[in-house]
Amino acid sequence: MGTMGKNKKKRNKVYTGADAAVTRPVITRISATNRSRLGQWWFERKRILKPVLITSGIVLVLIVLIFEIIRLATNA
Repeated sequence: MGTMGKNKKKRNKVYTGADAAVTRPVITRISATNRSRLGQWWFERKRILKPVLITSGIVLVLIVLIFEIIRLATNA
């Protein structure tokens, strides 16, 4: 019979002794700025509005391009 060493159980408890690594507190940085009412509205909604505005701009450009291509094709 082979005699293999018994596997030692891994320690999963956090060490909290005197020489334990000090856990740093989580720092939350807050910036206070005076914004106009419109500026504050944009600041609060730009995460949602930016993609919507970009998508609608691209769609508008495509509609104008298709309209102009059709107009040129019918006149020629």
